[in-house]
Amino acid sequence: MVLDVSRFDLNAIGADFIENPHPVLHALRAQSPVHRNSDGSVYLTRYADVVKVYQSRDMLSDKTVEFGKKFGQCPLYKHHTTSLIFNDPPYHTVVRKLISGAFTPRKLAEFEPLIDGIVDRLLDRVEEMGQLDLINDFAKVLPTEIISFMLGIPEEYRARLRDYSIAILGALDPVVPKERLEAGNRAVEEFSEILDDLITHRRANPDGAAQGEVLEALIFGEHEGRRLTQEELIQNCIFLLNAGHETTTSMVGNSLGLLLDHPGEHRRLLADPTLIGSAVEEFLRVESPLQIGNRLAGEDIELEDCVLPKGTYIHTSIAGANRDPAQFPEPDRFDITRKPNRQIAFITGIHVCLGATLARVEGKIAIGKFVERFPKLAQTGPRTRLPLARFRGYTAFPISVR
Repeated sequence: MVLDVSRFDLNAIGADFIENPHPVLHALRAQSPVHRNSDGSVYLTRYADVVKVYQSRDMLSDKTVEFGKKFGQCPLYKHHTTSLIFNDPPYHTVVRKLISGAFTPRKLAEFEPLIDGIVDRLLDRVEEMGQLDLINDFAKVLPTEIISFMLGIPEEYRARLRDYSIAILGALDPVVPKERLEAGNRAVEEFSEILDDLITHRRANPDGAAQGEVLEALIFGEHEGRRLTQEELIQNCIFLLNAGHETTTSMVGNSLGLLLDHPGEHRRLLADPTLIGSAVEEFLRVESPLQIGNRLAGEDIELEDCVLPKGTYIHTSIAGANRDPAQFPEPDRFDITRKPNRQIAFITGIHVCLGATLARVEGKIAIGKFVERFPKLAQTGPRTRLPLARFRGYTAFPISVR
């Protein structure tokens, strides 16, 4: 049966789409690849179109007007209009250069043994537990520990980090209920207060940074005589939490879920652990933690079979692009040795994820060690999906490792 998507509206999606968007995305790509929503925005599902939008300097990420309508003057508005991801050059260029000082090759070299040690400690705990929830007991603890080291966040605050991240990111969905907006605003306020204290303390005590901490580099980094202000530091530290926490949690959960769903590929990885690098790329392609992006057309843009006029609000389907048969032969086939694999889970263009290299390191170490150490991994109950359209992952995933 051919799925009719003529009345599809991204602003009116339900639980079925969140549970499994791929049948709809396949149908959209075939029938309506530049799909007009009821509000006049368009939803792109072809790889070539999505990549062209991301690589065009005429496509704008600034959401000042859009978020003003959506949020009004509130903490969420302040955060999303100050942080790196929703800004354009020249401001974006300056802030990205300042933040990139925290992701130099020297800093990344510090992270690897740090991640290695964190993963080993967490896996020791997993082994003791035997039965656990993959998300709450491992996948979300991993980035919590890593980001806490990066930002110098004390132990007593760490348990709150994923809730903050989900609340802030959840407000970016196409349709956001009032209670989710309220939760997002509370999360920005609370985390801002914590970060304000931490930044002020590190500014006064620059020599107190531990291994792997990047806060000092963010505070004192300069580009052409410019430093980040206190407000910019706070909002971009929240951005680093959001960029690295929920996505890493979901990458781990989605990846191990894919292996359980595809026992043949699971056995291949067990037999040859050196495949973990290409496996991570395939995990990211098949179940990208980030599913939907956005741009505003600053000028007309010519796509494969139409021109989108200046002023068009564009939703980019990363999930749709990553399963486009024009780019990926047999796109629904999960193959941990797939090559080439030009997946765009980390976006592309000037907004390509700053932490992409770090995320790949996290994935290779955490997933690789988990699979190798627990070859008898098994699911013991139903998985529960994260109830968001823009981000794909699980909130619960009961497993046994014995």
